[in-house]
Amino acid sequence: MTASKRPGAILARTTKPLFWTCLLAGLFSLAINLLVLTSPIYMFQVFDRVLGTGHLDTLIWLTVIAATAYLTFGAIEAVRGHVLSRAATWLDRVLGIRLIGAGLGAGLAGEPTGSQPLRDLAQLRGFLSGPAMAPLLDAPWTPVFLAVLWFMHPWLGVFAIVMAVLLFAVMVVGEIMTRRPTRQGDAHQAVAHGLAEGMLRNGETVQAMGLLPALLERWSVAQDAALTVQQTASDRALRLQGLSKGARMFMQTAILGIGAWLVVRGELTAGGMIVASILLGRALAPVDQLLGSWRQFISVRQSWRRIKALLVRYPAAAAQMPLPAPVGELACEEMAYVPPGLDRPLLANITFTVPAGATVGVVGPSGAGKSTLCRLLIGALTPTAGNVRLDHADLADWNRAEVGPYLGYLPQEVALFAGTVGENIARMGEEDAGKIIAASRLAGIHEMILRLPMGYATRVDDANLKLSGGQRQRIGLARALYGEPKLLVLDEPNAHLDGDGEAALTAALAAAKRNGATVILVSHRPALLQSADLLLFLADGAVQAFGPAREVWPMLTGQPHEAVSALARAAKIR
Repeated sequence: MTASKRPGAILARTTKPLFWTCLLAGLFSLAINLLVLTSPIYMFQVFDRVLGTGHLDTLIWLTVIAATAYLTFGAIEAVRGHVLSRAATWLDRVLGIRLIGAGLGAGLAGEPTGSQPLRDLAQLRGFLSGPAMAPLLDAPWTPVFLAVLWFMHPWLGVFAIVMAVLLFAVMVVGEIMTRRPTRQGDAHQAVAHGLAEGMLRNGETVQAMGLLPALLERWSVAQDAALTVQQTASDRALRLQGLSKGARMFMQTAILGIGAWLVVRGELTAGGMIVASILLGRALAPVDQLLGSWRQFISVRQSWRRIKALLVRYPAAAAQMPLPAPVGELACEEMAYVPPGLDRPLLANITFTVPAGATVGVVGPSGAGKSTLCRLLIGALTPTAGNVRLDHADLADWNRAEVGPYLGYLPQEVALFAGTVGENIARMGEEDAGKIIAASRLAGIHEMILRLPMGYATRVDDANLKLSGGQRQRIGLARALYGEPKLLVLDEPNAHLDGDGEAALTAALAAAKRNGATVILVSHRPALLQSADLLLFLADGAVQAFGPAREVWPMLTGQPHEAVSALARAAKIR
């Protein structure tokens, strides 16, 4: 991989406009800091020219010039704020979608991030557009004020430089003292947020099984750990901030003393003495403000590092050449999968080929890896070794947005998205009423949906709507069937279904077969496997048997294949 194509280089190129925007804001800061000199210059002229000569016309023109300078100052500062605010909005728009995609990739790879990346982005956005950014941009121009003090008198410049170095040393010490507790506090806080999200997401289970006290105890441990180290960082920062403020107050008093000494010696005017005090305060103000917001700066830096690391580990998919619409031929070639954190494969040497339009029944004991196989076949997981091919092309080479409409997937645990029933069936894309109703009829839920409060417009995230597990599974089945996909992967599709639901599922499988779909069906119920052309027996993470159902069924059960049909008929009678 060339340097220009490395994920880190791509990220740097993507965020490069932010660098130029911050540089522009820095130039605005130069103008702002130069205009801040208006007050000391005005005072200097009033003390040394107006009061000494009594020329009121000079005072009037000095006031007009100062007013113009202050209006310009306000306008430039407002423009700088707008620039930074829009930069923060732009960054959110550029990275928000990327972070969700990277978070999804991390979750599929066994590194669930939850909402932490978006919280990091929100913190970064708030920092860019907030008040803590101004002293960071003003600090580089502190030498301008120090230079002015030096030109007023070298002793003033020497004193100011020494004090600036002292405050900078305090800031460095603050960085060293607060870096570790701030990082630890953020880590503990992320754990506490994850526990709280889990409690709220699984509220029914928590309430039903009385899990709240145990979970609250775990949350309290993580939250207390976060608060303890955050308090440590806060205490250290506050002590240093107090030291800094005390030092600044002494500095301003001391420079007045130095100025008075120089006035007595005839080396400085009275106006220069007042101006020197103002300039020193302005020169050291950004350093003091940075020290006050140092904890926030460290947290933002950690957030950016997490964002960068996530985007580098899980970069956006490269543009891929469009491929013809798939017909559904599926093949595994010596495929293996090792879950993150484990040192042994969950699946190993999986090799088989399924012709387009065939139905494959996948059977095996619990823990054999059937659900993992489904995720690999549909592209939700990436094989550690080997390939999964759809129409001879590696599944990773397909553009997911283009191949998605040709794939249907029903996992064991069906998750519906915030939206209407119709939107969920239409896969949250553009709604096609004809396709939605056709998929609903195939799943046998058209009438059930019509009985909902608002039919297809009923929102599944309505707190007053309680869908049963069977209803959610059948809506998920309709979503999988939407648009007549060419590859249909169903993992225990009848786990929550009653007799009517199973009959509708059997009819849907028959319809998918008539439409030429390749169906991968995982089930423990023989009655559902009557339509299977092929059987795959999975055990201990390996294919133990694969072939025509009429040949494999007797090997597994010792009964002729006709027994499956007999079981199906018996199930219908019951």
